[in-house]
Amino acid sequence: MPRAKRGNKRTERRKKILALAKGYRGTKSKLYRSAKESVERALNFAYTGRKLKKRDFRKLWIVRINAACRLNDMKYSQFMHGLNLAGIELDRKVLADMAVKQPEAFAAVATQAKEAIGKQAAAA
Repeated sequence: MPRAKRGNKRTERRKKILALAKGYRGTKSKLYRSAKESVERALNFAYTGRKLKKRDFRKLWIVRINAACRLNDMKYSQFMHGLNLAGIELDRKVLADMAVKQPEAFAAVATQAKEAIGKQAAAA
């Protein structure tokens, strides 16, 4: 009979799954088959959650920027268009942070965006 040289791969794989299932209730943390199902499902939710997190933060930033724009007598879409025309390349995360923590600086950026829209209207 040939000698088996696979080591403890099966044990290691099962230990890894059971370690990931630590903290689950009852069977799901003790028995391999149940733990495997639960862990796969949890990892699937985690993957989806990472995508949703990005979406949610972008929504939040847009809401904050829009609120600050309204205080400066602009709409969000006009503001973003003005930024593009002015060549200001600040992302939404930074703009939202400015809107919350540095309203004066945001007002200055909004003024630049307004001026850029005004120049475009005058040229047309």
